[in-house]
Amino acid sequence: MLNADLVTPRPSLTHPGLLARVVERLGQGASSSTDVWRQLTENYAVDLDAVAALLPCAEPEPLWLTARVQARKR
Repeated sequence: MLNADLVTPRPSLTHPGLLARVVERLGQGASSSTDVWRQLTENYAVDLDAVAALLPCAEPEPLWLTARVQARKR
């Protein structure tokens, strides 16, 4: 959970290169991209749009794929 003490400043990541390195480093130890988001926002002040551009987009599984897999099992 985000630290409620807003008086304590967090370092800001504004340079795209530094932000990419931090996202890569956090991604190595994180279990999911949600965990990377959480760690970034708890520890740094970042541009969320810039972070979203760096993280892979989670695409939903197409509905037809589920139907096709179930049809093959029959």
